[in-house]
Amino acid sequence: MADSLIPTLWQQYYQSNPGVKQVYDLFVEREAKVVNDHIALRTFDLDPINIEVLAQAFLELGYQEAQTYEFPIKKLIAKHYEHEDDTKPKIFISQLLTQQFLPIVLDIAKKIVAAIPDELLEDPKKLLISGVSWHPLKYAIYQELLEQSEYAAWLYAFGFRANHFTVSINHLKTFDNILEVNAYLKDKGFKLNDFGGEVKGSAEELLEQSSIMALPVSVEFEEGSFDIPLSYYEFALRYPMENGKLYSGFVAASADKLFQSTDVGKKAE
Repeated sequence: MADSLIPTLWQQYYQSNPGVKQVYDLFVEREAKVVNDHIALRTFDLDPINIEVLAQAFLELGYQEAQTYEFPIKKLIAKHYEHEDDTKPKIFISQLLTQQFLPIVLDIAKKIVAAIPDELLEDPKKLLISGVSWHPLKYAIYQELLEQSEYAAWLYAFGFRANHFTVSINHLKTFDNILEVNAYLKDKGFKLNDFGGEVKGSAEELLEQSSIMALPVSVEFEEGSFDIPLSYYEFALRYPMENGKLYSGFVAASADKLFQSTDVGKKAE
């Protein structure tokens, strides 16, 4: 089970996201091989499902904790994990600070946890690929969360799964920089996340990132079916540090804007 965790996360992500599948297939057609830079996951800050709990699944695979990041505007914190084998993708896990919102967010988060089967809570590897185990979903609750936090609403609607994977531009053979990647995607009809500009970060910060906007998928709620942005695909170019090694961390200001790739108010075209 442990060895299959990352491949299973990828298959879930690839198969359930039409836009992701299209982009990935376009890159494979041109590049033959696509390397994942990192995988991002979302959760709440409650003890049974917080970052430390989810991270156990990756620590068992040989990953180690690297850095912690704060996002005061979105009321999140995150940690990233790395493997000594740098061919393995980095893991970026964020969690919502529920007590910094109106009480309804914490109340709903607690109800979500109460509805998760014990077998999932006892095994982070299973939990990470379990999706939504709290049924039925109610659109009214989704809307209440959306008023407080798009992140919280997304987590309620889609549960535990990869929020996004990231293409390593450093490993692409037919693109020289992130601008070429962005131009290629726009030429193919994809809408880029332009919050704060299409390119987040800079060479000076040792990391440049971009992403497509998440495409909507139909979600079944008690009140009916509604289209909600699911997952986006990200692209990252890393620059060498003074020691010659590629920078392996993240830039909080950039990540803050990339979170908005699932923004409900800004539709993908």
